[in-house]
Amino acid sequence: MLNFLTRRLVAGLLTLFVSLFLMYVLVDIAIDPLADLRESTAPNKQQLIAARIELLDLNTNVVVRFLQWCGGVLHGDFGIAWKTGESVSDLVAHAIGSTLQLVTAATFLSLIVGVVVGIVSALRQYSAFDYVIIFLSFLLYSLPSFWVAVLLKQWAAIGFNNFLRDPWIAWPTLIAVALIAGLLWSLAIGGRAARRWQVFGIASAATFGMFAYLQLTDWWLEPKIGPILLLVMGAGTAFAFAAVFAGLHNRRALWASLTTVAVGFIAYFPMQTVFAMDIFSPDGNGASWFVLLLAIVAVAVGFLIGRLYGGPDWGVSARTSAAVAFVMAALIFVDQVMQVWGPYSRALGGRPIPTFGDRTPGLGGNYWVTVLDSFTHLVLPTATLVLIAFAAYTRYSRSSMLEVMSQDYIRTARAKGLPEREVVVRHGFRNTLIPLATIVPIDVITLIGGAVITEAVFSRPGMGQLFVKSLEEAQVDPVMAYLLITAGLAIIANIVADIIYAVIDPRIRLDA
Repeated sequence: MLNFLTRRLVAGLLTLFVSLFLMYVLVDIAIDPLADLRESTAPNKQQLIAARIELLDLNTNVVVRFLQWCGGVLHGDFGIAWKTGESVSDLVAHAIGSTLQLVTAATFLSLIVGVVVGIVSALRQYSAFDYVIIFLSFLLYSLPSFWVAVLLKQWAAIGFNNFLRDPWIAWPTLIAVALIAGLLWSLAIGGRAARRWQVFGIASAATFGMFAYLQLTDWWLEPKIGPILLLVMGAGTAFAFAAVFAGLHNRRALWASLTTVAVGFIAYFPMQTVFAMDIFSPDGNGASWFVLLLAIVAVAVGFLIGRLYGGPDWGVSARTSAAVAFVMAALIFVDQVMQVWGPYSRALGGRPIPTFGDRTPGLGGNYWVTVLDSFTHLVLPTATLVLIAFAAYTRYSRSSMLEVMSQDYIRTARAKGLPEREVVVRHGFRNTLIPLATIVPIDVITLIGGAVITEAVFSRPGMGQLFVKSLEEAQVDPVMAYLLITAGLAIIANIVADIIYAVIDPRIRLDA
């Protein structure tokens, strides 16, 4: 492993140096920091040009300037944006923070939804559900991101904000939505006709009941999860995770998960007092780190509960209950954020879903208001990236799953009498991830480089916008800082992809 990392890092650094040098030369050729002065009619035009040449050291050879820039980088100095006088480090720090928010949410959601839907589609090959997913994935994959972004701004933001003026959905519409949801679930679950009809009825009734509850309780104006929904959603999560990771026949894993839900339900009430502490006030510091600490504690408690249930395969129970604990902690966190929705919405004139920027200027409020404001600004750009990436991940995971499920070792596992759940989850799913291990890290780094079009449509001050704006303003230092970060992360992503590939596939040896 050490030899592999050493070789790859040395090769990566050499590649980074050469690519940065080429880009520095190309950027120097492409931009003209004197363009505005050449067209100026000022009487002291020549003096202004001379002053800028001296400021930017344009009389020095480009190779020397590149080496001087590299020397500054080695000392932590990325230069100055000469038009505004701002430090490039400060510009990049704000831009990459905004981009990381977007990338984290979009990658997490698109990967989970895309992989799950792709695997289910593969397991239902040539079914109606499979054809629907294939059609949707190719449709979304072919759509330009700017067009999706504009449609979301019109219908998901402006339309939803208008809906909040009179948040009432006609009952026939709710019935139609419930029937469509029931149909999709019945197609996804599959099985004999009687089973499909059973799933259709249960899913339709559950969907209609959920929307009826939201409508009759004015949930759209004052949304919250509350203890009852927390208990119901937690129990559903426990059964779902136990069924997938351990099988419902594994009673220890199931009871460990349900016990974790009960502990989370009890913890909900004292957590309301914890979330009212001064650390979450407008003047408080370290709230995000405190929330992260609480999440780690929640996962540790879930793992401990699974361990205490013991059994010969206690690891399965521990991992399952830890995953359930994470979901319960996330639901409690989301519930707390939802509790400030009413004041937040009223502060924005009843139009809480913004269509541009990454924060509301001069909003004020405590930590929870700040988090909610970040969430609402993330909704549209995240949905845009998720719809496009979801289509790609669905296609990758479906084709990979189909290939894996036709292998000899899958037939052997079935011949040994293993349950189908274990064949799919333990043998099929793990090997399905091998191609994604190469794709996902590169996709993440590509997004960190800036979703240029998406950020432009929603006016998010991220890395992509920083790059475009710096090029337009002929500022070489911010452009080179952007290229250094994206190129460096791309090299790291390739190394991480190789390591993940070796972890997933035991046939790969890094030191070979």
